[in-house]
This record gives sequence, C-alpha cells and structure tokens, in this order.
Amino acid sequence: MSPDWRRRALWLSALTIGYNLLEGLVSMAFGWAGDSVALFGFGADSFIEVASALLVLWRLMDHADTKRERQATFGIGGLFLLLALGIAGGALWQLYSRVHPPTTLPGLVIALLSLSFMAFLWRAKRSTARALDSATLAADAACSLACLQLSGVLFAGSLAFLLAPGLWWVDAAAALGLALLIAKEGLGMVRAARSQDFTGGCGCGH
Repeated sequence: MSPDWRRRALWLSALTIGYNLLEGLVSMAFGWAGDSVALFGFGADSFIEVASALLVLWRLMDHADTKRERQATFGIGGLFLLLALGIAGGALWQLYSRVHPPTTLPGLVIALLSLSFMAFLWRAKRSTARALDSATLAADAACSLACLQLSGVLFAGSLAFLLAPGLWWVDAAAALGLALLIAKEGLGMVRAARSQDFTGGCGCGH
C-alpha cells in the first residue's frame, strides 16, 4: 500500500468524520426546532455515517480484525434499519396530523452544502480506492454516494416546499424518501456483513 495514498485515505476518512459530526449536530438542531422530520432524520443519519467512517479508519490503521469488523458492520446496518423505521413513523404521523415545518430554508442550505462536499469526497475516495485497489475504500466511496442521494432528496423536498408552501406534505414525503434510502443502505450493510466474501468497509454498494 503506497504511503502517500494511504495518508490521503486516512485524511479523507478523518474529514468525513469531522464533517458528518458537524452536519449531524446542525441538522438535528434545526430539524427539532423547526418540526422537520426530514431534516432531523438527515442529521441522525450523519451520526451513523460517522460510525461507519470510524470502521474504515480503523481498517486503514491496520487494527481491524475481520470478525470484529463484520460484527460492527452488522450492528451499524441494524441501526440504519431502526433509524429508517423511526423516520418513516415520524413522517406518517406528520402526514396524519397535517403538521409541517414553518420553513425548509435550513434544510435547503444544509443539503446544498452536503451535495457539494459529498461530491468532492466521493470522487476523492473513488480515485484513492482505485489507486490502492482497496475494497474497503471502494465501499466507503459508495457510502459517500449514498449520502449524495440523501442530500438530493432533502434538497428537492426543501426546495419544493420553499417554492410552494401550500404543499404541506412535502417534508413528510421527503422524510419517507430518506427512510427508503437509509433502509436500503442498512440492508446492504447487513447483507455484506453476512456474506462469506466480506472484505470490510461500510458494506454500501455490495
């Protein structure tokens, strides 16, 4: 493993962790204050992404035991599935009670920032994975791509509500879309962890 590329991979993992921690705190705070299930769920997902990135960092530092990493990946996948259920439940309650956030401007700004940053991370991780021929980094790049998809759903929902406030159900619909993507990501991690061909990483894209 090339030392220069390995250092780059370590920095990318650390950058992912730092950004997702900040994104998670800000998103959940604005989501809670503004009654936005979509934004709150987006923030909660960021913290689980941190746990996934820590697994990759652990692997890169050569301290990973495949059996323990398999168990950790399975556990994180389970958390994704539970989060998806929670977000879906909140969204359905929101639709039933016809509650909606007063504005989705914070979600729009956060999603736009996330789209830009995650696009950079995805491209950088993909090129690093190719240079190191690393299945772990390839899986981590797939996780960044999944984050891009989540950001896209949040952005579309926030923009639609901002342009047409009469669409009171848009935030809940965006939350349901996020729940489906998060569930898909979690299911991918669980399946990857149970596979005999498990090679490490977050399991996304397997």
